Amino acid sequence: MSSSTTPAVHAGAASPARRVAAQAGFETRAILRNGEQLLVTIVVPVLLLVGLVRTSVVELDTAGATRIDFVTPGVLALACVTTAFTSQSIATAFDRRNGVLRLLATTPLGRGGLLAGKVLGVLAVEAVQVVVIGTVALALGWRPEPTGLLPAAGLLLLGTAAFTALALLLAGTLRAEGVLAVANLVLVLLVVGGGLIVPPAELPGPLAHVAAFLPSGALGEGLRGALLGDGVPALSVVVLVAWTAAFGAGAGRLFRWH
Repeated sequence: MSSSTTPAVHAGAASPARRVAAQAGFETRAILRNGEQLLVTIVVPVLLLVGLVRTSVVELDTAGATRIDFVTPGVLALACVTTAFTSQSIATAFDRRNGVLRLLATTPLGRGGLLAGKVLGVLAVEAVQVVVIGTVALALGWRPEPTGLLPAAGLLLLGTAAFTALALLLAGTLRAEGVLAVANLVLVLLVVGGGLIVPPAELPGPLAHVAAFLPSGALGEGLRGALLGDGVPALSVVVLVAWTAAFGAGAGRLFRWH
């Protein structure tokens, strides 16, 4: 009686694309399942949108546009900043402090795959933000310029690149507790005087000139131009590209994995 042996079948290692996709899914779920992160990324922008449209506490010169049409692009810009910068810098800083980054960097995912997963996770959360904020805005009467939707999407991608690079620069150089404080302080300053909600031209004194050259002001102005049908200002694109390059170079040089 003869016996034959069947060789064991072993599953091959996951492809780099599948590893990055799995990490992106983890990053997305980590943000959306965290109550504090959900508050910052979804609840606060929606409440701000409704508050700015339904009240006149903040005086805005809408240049003839309806208040909802004028406010919504700025809120979308704010949503991009909360996810790409505030949420990502804090999460990455605490992952770094707890040794998660150092551990994942030694796995088959690698450093490049880890960073790619983080960026894709940010984009996935932003997609959720756009759907939620856009739905609420449409219910409030928002009527964006259809020809501006594609340029607006491009600006959001560029803004995401700039603020994610800033998040990694901050998270990779400061202690986690310091990042927590600085990230939230920067967010407040950008909302108040960074040109996100209130256009740079309407800010008082020197802020009117400074905000236009900040990534926040460039993103806000670009989205307003695109979605109001006025066209994307060339300055907004140049400023965002320049800040992306500067933050990216700084993060690449100074980021510490542990």
